[in-house]
Amino acid sequence: MKTCLVVDDSRVVRKVARRILEGYEFEVTEAVDGVEALAACRALMPEAILLDWTMPMMDGMEFLRRLRKEPGGDTPAVVFCSAESSADRIREAMDAGADEYIMKPFDGEIVVSKFGEAGLL
Repeated sequence: MKTCLVVDDSRVVRKVARRILEGYEFEVTEAVDGVEALAACRALMPEAILLDWTMPMMDGMEFLRRLRKEPGGDTPAVVFCSAESSADRIREAMDAGADEYIMKPFDGEIVVSKFGEAGLL
């Protein structure tokens, strides 16, 4: 079974993402911020990460930069999922190592499409 870490400070977003991903046979774990997500990755590196940008403690960009420096941190496909909509912000995420980018709000069709483009489905 494929593994995905959903990182978002919104419980509702985590729940919706979990429901979608479990429907595609992902084993889903959750983190509320980048600090918790980095600890989860150090314990067991997932195959995919669905990552929010704006979170307390450590935001998505800082998490992504740190993740890519971790042993095995270049392996997970990272799909940013954010309300950040400017082309500059999307480019910044991709330049930092994101594989795909999803705008909030999202639905199952968008998640499936982006995960497919990232080679996860």
